[in-house]
Amino acid sequence: MIKAILIDDEAKARQGLRLVLEKYCPEVAILALCESPEIGLEKIKTLKPDLVFLDVQMPKMSGFDVLERIPEINFEVIFVTAYDRYAIKAIKFSALDYLLKPIDVDELVAAVNKTSSKKQDKSHQYKSLFNNVKSDSEKLKRLAIPSDNEIIMQPIADIIYCEADSSYTTLYLSQGKKITVAKTLKEFENILPETDFCRIHHSTLVNMAHVVKYIKGEGGYVIISNKQHLNVSRRKKEHFLQLLYQG
Repeated sequence: MIKAILIDDEAKARQGLRLVLEKYCPEVAILALCESPEIGLEKIKTLKPDLVFLDVQMPKMSGFDVLERIPEINFEVIFVTAYDRYAIKAIKFSALDYLLKPIDVDELVAAVNKTSSKKQDKSHQYKSLFNNVKSDSEKLKRLAIPSDNEIIMQPIADIIYCEADSSYTTLYLSQGKKITVAKTLKEFENILPETDFCRIHHSTLVNMAHVVKYIKGEGGYVIISNKQHLNVSRRKKEHFLQLLYQG
């Protein structure tokens, strides 16, 4: 059995999640329903759960604040949140799991199944999450990239461009390094800051900070910091130029 605690300040949300878990995830044993972050912290300490469902937006203390007060996070966490673009992006950047309210049953089951598989040390991912949440703006700093049996905490500023290869994406980094990841380019486009990264071609997503020069043409091409030339498609040209002039 997976011992779980639910932390959410909304009674309706707590009870709703409890009912769905009881019906669709019988392997989850609910130890406590906590109506405040303070009670949640106490229950985590005394009950030692395997899994915590943690609301992000709560009065006085956010779900992120709750985790930051725990010296050693030795349990799995599934964040639960209403749509909050910045919070979701921070969670995604750290390769952690979340559910949107209202809860989708299939997504809930998939998230629970992931937690029941072999546990990994996520301390670096939580550290990345806390740093990103504390950023002064929506400029998130590091991206958690799964690679084989490890997770690489990649500084976003060092990503020069991303290139599609079917259902994989290769990230070209500063100092001549590169990483190939089993994610589509569209997934990276959705998660990387849209003011900093531009899809200049169906197969290319470029970090605007690494664009050194734009050569005009039907679509034209850019010269980037590693001296490579990348084509700009006619269809993407207008949006690219808007970002270029804004920078």
